[in-house]
Amino acid sequence: MTLGSGGSSVVVPRNFRLLEELERGEKGIGDGTVSYGMDDGDDIYMRSWTGTIIGPHNSVHEGRIYQLKLFCDKDYPEKPPSVRFHSRINMTSVNHETGVVEPKKFRPLANWQREYTMEDILTQLKKEMAAPHNRKLVQPPEGTYF
Repeated sequence: MTLGSGGSSVVVPRNFRLLEELERGEKGIGDGTVSYGMDDGDDIYMRSWTGTIIGPHNSVHEGRIYQLKLFCDKDYPEKPPSVRFHSRINMTSVNHETGVVEPKKFRPLANWQREYTMEDILTQLKKEMAAPHNRKLVQPPEGTYF
């Protein structure tokens, strides 16, 4: 996020940006089917996060609760976080053995911009679940993990 007028802009420092994201994520997003928060409140670098997505209606994911791990390295938000499903899922952009969301197969990570947030990633993953190429894929048993 940059602020400014005319030719100048101010880059919001990493920790301020992550504090904003933390506040938003803990409130729940939109209809409450996507949320995220820090794994360890004592981590002053705010690196490790857990996200939750409740599967979209009219898909094989409906009603399922998916947990993800997001890791924001020191260069976040200049570079995207790493994203990995903890809950087993069958999606075209997710490595079937590790649960890692593969950046080359998931547009928000492949075309990362500093303005994108963890919220954007989670909401786009939910939309991807409902996409025609994912919404009817056979899924692993509910409650299994990578």
